[in-house]
Amino acid sequence: MTEIDRMLAANEEWLGEFPGDLPVAPDRKVAVVACMDSRMPLFGMLGLAVGDAHVIRNAGGVVTEDTLRSLAISQHVLGTRAVVLVHHTDCGLNKATDQEVADLVERTTGHRPPWVARTFTDVDADVRESMRLIQETPYLLSTEVRGTVYDVASGRLREIEGQEPGS
Repeated sequence: MTEIDRMLAANEEWLGEFPGDLPVAPDRKVAVVACMDSRMPLFGMLGLAVGDAHVIRNAGGVVTEDTLRSLAISQHVLGTRAVVLVHHTDCGLNKATDQEVADLVERTTGHRPPWVARTFTDVDADVRESMRLIQETPYLLSTEVRGTVYDVASGRLREIEGQEPGS
């Protein structure tokens, strides 16, 4: 049995817990932008239930053009207003450079990716940069934007201020 087969079987078992027909707009009017890292149990660690929030995940939780597209739809079409960023310690995106990622993809597939991996060395600085990108885009409504870093060793979420201290 493959991992996907196990997931499909788990869905059959889960149907007894299915919450039923929920509204398409999230109840708590918040969007979460987070890393795809499997060690981050977003719903539990943020006190969310199905239907509470939009969750946008990608490698590093970095704000990309597609992240901004998703946030714009979340806000303008579905009524969210707050955005919380969740990056984390020990992220795979700070273990290589953009060049190294592009080289690896090209070496293993024969094709150089048209996108940039958006690697980083300082998770706090990357959270601040992501907050800045959200706050400065003209396509989003004026909203509360907060950034956090999840410690994968302790489970603790630490809030990051929007500006570098002293700047």
